[in-house]
Amino acid sequence: MTDFSATIQGLKDRLQELHLKTRETPLFNPVFQLSLDVSRKLESGELSLDAVEQLVAELECDALQSRARRLRRLVSPVAPCANMVVLAAHDAAEDFEAYRARWEQPGMHAVFTAHPTFLLTPAQTDAVARSASSDDQIARQACPAPGDRPDITLAYEHGRAMQAISHAQDARDRIVGQALSTAQKGWPDKWTSLAPLPIRFASWVGYDMDGRTDIKWFDSIGFRLSEKAQRLDRYAASLEAIDTGHPLLEKLRGAAQYAHARTEDFRSDLTQPAALSAAANRLTQDDPHKLLSLAPLIAALEEEAAGAAASIERAIALKTLAAAVRADGLGMGWVHFRVNSSQLHNAIRRRIDPDNTLDLGSKGAMATLRELLETVTPLRSNFAALAIESSTAIRQFLVMAQILHHVDGDAPIRMLIAECEQPSTILAALYFSRLFGIEDKVDVSPLFETESALEHGGRFLDALLAEPVYQAYARTRGRVAIQTGFSDAGRFVGQIPASLAIERLQGRLADAMRKNRLQDVAALIFNTHGESMGRGAHPESFTDRLAWPISPWARRRFKRAGIRLEPEVSFQGGDGYLFFATPELALATLTRITENRPSDTDQDAPTDSFYRRTDLSLDFYRAIRSHQRGHLESKTYARAITAFGLGLLNETGSRKSRRQSDLSADRDMNLRQIRAIPHNAILQQLGYPVNVIAGVGSAADGNYEDVAELLQDSERGRQLVRLLRAANALASIKTVAAFGELFNSAYWASRPYRGMEGHLSDACEALAEYLTKDDRTGVFRRLASRLRVDALKLHRLLDLIPDESPLPDREDTRRTIGVLQSLRLALLQHMFLKAVSIPAFSRANDISRDDVLEMVFTLRIDEALAQLRRAYPTSFPQLDDFDVKEPSDYPDGTGEGYTAIQRDYIDPLERSYKLALQITTAIANEFGAHG
Repeated sequence: MTDFSATIQGLKDRLQELHLKTRETPLFNPVFQLSLDVSRKLESGELSLDAVEQLVAELECDALQSRARRLRRLVSPVAPCANMVVLAAHDAAEDFEAYRARWEQPGMHAVFTAHPTFLLTPAQTDAVARSASSDDQIARQACPAPGDRPDITLAYEHGRAMQAISHAQDARDRIVGQALSTAQKGWPDKWTSLAPLPIRFASWVGYDMDGRTDIKWFDSIGFRLSEKAQRLDRYAASLEAIDTGHPLLEKLRGAAQYAHARTEDFRSDLTQPAALSAAANRLTQDDPHKLLSLAPLIAALEEEAAGAAASIERAIALKTLAAAVRADGLGMGWVHFRVNSSQLHNAIRRRIDPDNTLDLGSKGAMATLRELLETVTPLRSNFAALAIESSTAIRQFLVMAQILHHVDGDAPIRMLIAECEQPSTILAALYFSRLFGIEDKVDVSPLFETESALEHGGRFLDALLAEPVYQAYARTRGRVAIQTGFSDAGRFVGQIPASLAIERLQGRLADAMRKNRLQDVAALIFNTHGESMGRGAHPESFTDRLAWPISPWARRRFKRAGIRLEPEVSFQGGDGYLFFATPELALATLTRITENRPSDTDQDAPTDSFYRRTDLSLDFYRAIRSHQRGHLESKTYARAITAFGLGLLNETGSRKSRRQSDLSADRDMNLRQIRAIPHNAILQQLGYPVNVIAGVGSAADGNYEDVAELLQDSERGRQLVRLLRAANALASIKTVAAFGELFNSAYWASRPYRGMEGHLSDACEALAEYLTKDDRTGVFRRLASRLRVDALKLHRLLDLIPDESPLPDREDTRRTIGVLQSLRLALLQHMFLKAVSIPAFSRANDISRDDVLEMVFTLRIDEALAQLRRAYPTSFPQLDDFDVKEPSDYPDGTGEGYTAIQRDYIDPLERSYKLALQITTAIANEFGAHG
């Protein structure tokens, strides 16, 4: 057996040594060989699971430090004093009207969404955030003591979102205060007329109904009330800090106390009519503390600040509070509801097509909807109507109506429509908005993220914006709102083609608005990317992160058309909230946004060559998209991605990772059954972000020099290359191939060859025999071969383009990930060997031993453990548990049950899987995000 040190450095050195062997034998797999080396030590007893646990803990700590360093690098500087200097310098001399124009319109909207990316425990999140929040060297302070992973409920997600928004609000207050201070010094006779609004916040946590049925309508009301109560508390605290005896404090505190009481009402189970009636009546009845608008408060604060009696310091503080109230209203920010287009279609059919004979995409349906909109009479609604409504879509409109009538009458509500591909869907949403009397407060926003939606989105926008009824609605609201998703788009057409297709769609929106004379309204574009490169967040810098989803080219299209742009991006789940996890990080993040201001651009900048040389760039885009589509349609790719089901991943959110209609077995799992985040997360764990990298090399094949020149001469092209290099630096095709070797019957048959591991002969023989018909070895080999051919072409292209920012620790990071992968492969081998060595048990409840083995091979470990513990119980009733008078000599044994099987097989299986999931977390941290 090869001797090497079972330490992190020893494993890295061994991996480096094994990599050198690929020069002699190109097919040699150093990652799998290291896993075999570790496996041999583990199975011989030379290496214990205790020792493996220590190695994993050390690597997990390294990964947390890496995560903290990356976070700090993205938003640096992090010191508050440094960022206040940046903000002061950013406010260079301008005339007052230019200054006002820049500060009174949001440079960006930030939406706190709750996609399942709560990978880190609260302790890990806090440790990483604290480490990234100072300029001190990041070391073991980023690694907290192991803590339990909490149940990630919707309430947990909502609480973390509100914590992040709280820090963001405080940071915005500091930025607003700085802007007001600068204005006071520069224009002492005008500054009090300034009403800064540099950034808005919003959330859809608790309101997003797309793909989930676990959120009850009264949950959404309860969340909105809790946000109202929390924000009123914060307003009161801010005012108290200005003046402990301020006359408005009593009003704010009374309103907050009332909102807290109503929150408790709606946190109860309101499924019974009596309980709902009581809660609804308390909320809807008149009450002196039932604030529905803060316009009088804003006016009072502004008037006081402008008065001669206010000192400059007090006036700035009052105007800062007024700015916060103006931005957030009676909540922690605006809210976004989301439904699926199919839910809206089902709802509107009840009105116009009860027999289900009308094509909702037809001209006839559009004509019917136009007529319906012209003749609709608004209806009153109450909580009873809401309680008995069965349609999800209509229920959401009813919930919005009750919020606007009884919680916050000022703040508009966004209605996002997923998978929206027909203008009639928007007209249906407008109809329900008008039916319930809330059309003037609801922004209906179609989501474009499927390949079909992106391909036909331009025609969709042309048709929708040409509708007079929609034009009138847009002018009422003052904006046209759309949502572009990097989630399913990145999964189904690849991240790079998705970004370019989204960019073209944004340009088409500018054209459609100009063509239909809608320059008098704003364009609000919500780009729902996530934090990882697989979901559209550029990993290189915050400048790239903000420019990637809405490029300078797209911004110029709006600027030149005379259309005000309102860019909006999401910060998703545990990964996104990290940017606001401490006051220091929140201020640094908002300062970077203020510096880069996505709503602005230089309309006179020369056209980027990427958009001039469309003879090259369009072909390049189409070729990548075609390559990505080939993977998505390939049974090889689908089988590899689903080879372990979702067993490589931790639970990271309250929304299910599989779509809820799924009943298929793992072997037949379709890629569309796995949501975008787990799909991307599986790619990370398998070692290669296919949906980022694949296809670029092949797209340049035969034209390397011209493509390289285009990418190098273009800022958009260089940005694309920076994304590729960041992903490629973490990628390993050898790792992809290594996973397939786990299922190689020949490997298991050969492992004890020549008597090297005679104690494993029976287990290896059983595995070899069981896996003779398994397809996964061939699947992973074919996928690795396809990726390798494409990668060779990518490297040839990248060799022609200078590396703008070479990573000094690139190779060490790659070795660290390689060691993590090898350790996990060794643990999986340990699990396979333990599972196959468990004594056979009789079939019960239609579950056989082979079924349990297949559960282990697809990493459905919790199910396997449940079956094994049922088959081999270690606790059972004793005679002494019964008060039976008649004596018995039976049972006559010791009554130990199956403790030996539990100790030797079942417990190691469970422990190994927990360690494998720890490695999952570490690998995701090296990538910088989950999925």
